[in-house]
Amino acid sequence: MKVLIVTDAWRPQVNGVVRTLTTTQREMEAMGHQVDILSPLEFRTLPCPTYPDIRLSLLPGKRVDRRIREYAPHALHIATEGPLGLAARRYALSKGVPFTTAYHTRFPEYVQARFGVPLSWTYRFLRWFHGPSRAVMAPTKVVKADLEKFGFNNVVIWSRGVDLDIFRMQEINRLNSAPPIFLYVGRVAVEKNIEAFLKLDLPGSKWVAGDGPAMAGLRAKYPEVNYLGVLNQHELAEVYASADVFVFPSKTDTFGLVLLEAMACGLPVAAYPVTGPIDVLGDSNAGIMHEDLREACLGALEIDRAAARAHAEKFSWRAATEQFIGHLQVSEQPGLAGKTAESAA
Repeated sequence: MKVLIVTDAWRPQVNGVVRTLTTTQREMEAMGHQVDILSPLEFRTLPCPTYPDIRLSLLPGKRVDRRIREYAPHALHIATEGPLGLAARRYALSKGVPFTTAYHTRFPEYVQARFGVPLSWTYRFLRWFHGPSRAVMAPTKVVKADLEKFGFNNVVIWSRGVDLDIFRMQEINRLNSAPPIFLYVGRVAVEKNIEAFLKLDLPGSKWVAGDGPAMAGLRAKYPEVNYLGVLNQHELAEVYASADVFVFPSKTDTFGLVLLEAMACGLPVAAYPVTGPIDVLGDSNAGIMHEDLREACLGALEIDRAAARAHAEKFSWRAATEQFIGHLQVSEQPGLAGKTAESAA
């Protein structure tokens, strides 16, 4: 099967969307499918306001149309709601090509946190964008229910996984930091609620791995924190293994791949009881969820690292990719009525 994935989020960005799509492409190709990625790398771009590492494609319509026609995919998946996603959506609707979409990011909550835009305004746009999709893929049951509450139809589950060979338990030096070590990994931005972690009165040391628009302000306000910058996967695995508790302060993430990575390295999680941690941790003993994040951090210190690893082992990228394939809408050629990939197999 030939699949075209259209995404406004792609390398060199380092985030959960890019990680998910990269791994899904790899898994699908290992299963014998042909997967092409249509990304901003093929276009002239400009930096997204307040997010300069996110590149917005300029006037992509004609080239997107040509790429879809020339590649002639059996299935078209539109991963993001940016300029490329909009152009691919427009082409698909004009030609009668069935397509699927995904809801990776709580964009309305992010926009509200950064600019004060009412949730209803952004959700109205997202309902319009995803409305014609044959399947809107959401990462968890909680996100699916939230979208349906806001009037979305055809919402299905597309879960996530973790590379258990890269992210593993190992003995690592603690980089001369006083234990216990509390670690945050991810984008350093206001919507990630990182300051809720940094301002906590905790014993030991605090580490932050990642970068983003809020970094300069946080460095100035919390100079005692160990800021590690952007790390590759193998470096990140060593950092996870070196820490004592993984702190996930976000209240707006849809899933949180970093939760799985941390647990795969034997790192217990401390988080708020919100979407993402609720779905990933469930009723396991791999972490602590509490409305008082400090209580969650201190409680997570008592968790056996082996329990965190055992819970992470339940998440497979192969199983997640099989879910993705099952939701795709397949046609023999663009423009024909689609059917699910599962029924076409």
